[in-house]
Amino acid sequence: MGCDFAIAKDFLLFFLTKPISMKLSVIIPIYNEIQTIEKILKKITTVMPEIPKEIVMVDDGSKDGTREWLVDTFGDPEQHPVLANVNLAGKFQCFPLDQSAETNGDRQGNSFVMPKEWEVKVIFHRQNQGKGGALHTAFAAATGDVLIIQDADLEYDPEDWGPMWKLIDGGWADVVYGSRFYGNPHRVLYFHHYLGNKLITSLIDLVCNINLTDIEVCYKMFRREVLEDLRLTCNDFGFEVEFTMKVTRSPKRWRIYEVGVAYYGRTFAEGKKINWRDGVKALGYIAKFWLTNA
Repeated sequence: MGCDFAIAKDFLLFFLTKPISMKLSVIIPIYNEIQTIEKILKKITTVMPEIPKEIVMVDDGSKDGTREWLVDTFGDPEQHPVLANVNLAGKFQCFPLDQSAETNGDRQGNSFVMPKEWEVKVIFHRQNQGKGGALHTAFAAATGDVLIIQDADLEYDPEDWGPMWKLIDGGWADVVYGSRFYGNPHRVLYFHHYLGNKLITSLIDLVCNINLTDIEVCYKMFRREVLEDLRLTCNDFGFEVEFTMKVTRSPKRWRIYEVGVAYYGRTFAEGKKINWRDGVKALGYIAKFWLTNA
C-alpha cells in the first residue's frame, strides 16, 4: 500500500507541475562535422513537429568549415536565438524571434516543410574544450522543460526520440537512455569498442546497483529538474560516466528507463572520434565518482 501511494503521489505531482505543452531542447555538441551537420539538422526538423522545441548547438572549435557554415546558415550568433525553418526547396530560412514565416514571408516564395518554426541558438568555443565542455555550455543556454543530447553526425536517428518522449511526457520517467543493444538496426563494427562499452556499463551497474545496458550511448533524454540536481564537471567523454553515476546515486531517486535505438556507426576513417584512451579514462572516472561520491 505504501509503495502504491508513493507512485500515485509521484504521478499527481508530475501532472500538477507539468507545463501544458513541454518544450524540448535539442543539445548538439559539434566538432568538425561539415559533412553531416546540414543532414542531421534537416532530419531533426521533421521529427515531432507538434512539440515546441529549440536547438542549441555548440561548435567546439571546428576547423573543417563547420563554423563558417553555421554562420552562413543561421547568421550572427550575437543575434540568437532566431526562428528557423526548412522550405520545400531544402533551404534553411531564419527570422527574428518576434517574427515567423507567416508574418515575415519567404522571399523566394517557397512553402515550408514544417508547420512551425523552431528556435536556434549557435554558440562558438574559440578552442576545443571536449564533448563535456560543449554540453556544459549548451545546458547553460537551454530553456526547455526536457533536454536530449544529439550528436552532429548521422550515427543516431532522431526518429527514435518518440518512445523516449512518451515516457517522460506520460509521467513515467525522469531520464530515458537509448540502448544500441535492444535489437534495433546496429552497424557491425569494432569488437574492442563493444567490449569496452560492456565493461564500463557493467562496472557502473555493479557499483550503482542498476541494470542499464549502454551508458555510453549518445541518446539521453531527461527533465530539466534532473540537470539542475547534478553538479557536472567532466569536459571530455567522461561526461557519460559522470552523468550516469550522479543520476543513479542521487538522493532524489530519479526514475530511469531504457528504449532501443538504431545505431549507424562510423569507422575512424569516416570520422569516429572516441578511442581506447577514452575507455581508459572512463575506468578512472568510475573509480573517482565511486570513491568520492563527488
